Amino acid sequence: MRSRWGERLGCAKADRGSVTAEFAAVVPAVLLLLACCLVGMQITGQQVRLQDAAADVSRSVARGGGTAAATAVGASVAVAHRGDLVCATLRARSRPIVGGALSISLSASSCALAGGG
Repeated sequence: MRSRWGERLGCAKADRGSVTAEFAAVVPAVLLLLACCLVGMQITGQQVRLQDAAADVSRSVARGGGTAAATAVGASVAVAHRGDLVCATLRARSRPIVGGALSISLSASSCALAGGG
């Protein structure tokens, strides 16, 4: 005569290998998700730095300065005068994502009042 406890142990022994198989199947998916999140955070950080540099360049050009802030982030600069505003558009490529094979084009724009202080 088997007790309920014994029946439960019997079932647990039969399912013992399935936990290892499920774990082995889930780990690569979790690692891939983590890698995608880290890449997304890296690109977001680059976009924020590019936007800050665009604001710095537009203010600098509006005061009669140069575009040195754009070289700090490795971006190309296009400056346009629109009425009383000086607008700077910066474009750069993201850092290589998959072994240098994949990168994303980033762009940021900012305007400042010409002659402003």
